[in-house]
Amino acid sequence: MLRLLASVALAAVLASTTGCATTGSAGGSSSHASTEAADFTVKATDGSTFTLSEHLGKKVIVLDFWATWCVPCIAAMPHLEELWQRYKDQGLLVVAVSMDGPETVAQVAPTARAKGLTFPVVLDEETRAVSVYNPRRSAPYQVVLGLDGRIASSREGYNPGDEQALEKTVKELLAKAAAPAPAEAKPAEAQPAADAAPAKAP
Repeated sequence: MLRLLASVALAAVLASTTGCATTGSAGGSSSHASTEAADFTVKATDGSTFTLSEHLGKKVIVLDFWATWCVPCIAAMPHLEELWQRYKDQGLLVVAVSMDGPETVAQVAPTARAKGLTFPVVLDEETRAVSVYNPRRSAPYQVVLGLDGRIASSREGYNPGDEQALEKTVKELLAKAAAPAPAEAKPAEAQPAADAAPAKAP
């Protein structure tokens, strides 16, 4: 019995510091560079409609897949809000994509308000975004989209300190967007032909 209780306690600790993946395993990062971002349209908690393509190419976007029942998701939220406040004026957009089902979806808006989230929080009850970006339904799961409209990176789970790696990625993408485009090389101007020497008389 004691061994069983110890196992349950260990599992709870691991879940609170990594992720709440419903399938597959949580934790770690992966790169999908050059993968084109797919569009989706969902409802936000404020009643508005959010369409990803309206922001692609205009913002560096962090899609954060989460759920109200996921402890690590809740732990990561203050860091996402801090990131949003720090870089939103430089071209960052953070979007929290809720994976809550019918049993818990009513808790999404109150949870977002309780955590003081000011970035968009959207509901994906029909899995329009999840099916494309997070088919294993890992939580939390973050996808970063660059200004080129492609996936720059993705990460499963959350451990304290992961926010630093996310900020580094965001800063690099924003810096790349702010860098001036290299000047195009001008074609070399044709040099005038030298005057032909006069023919000598025989």
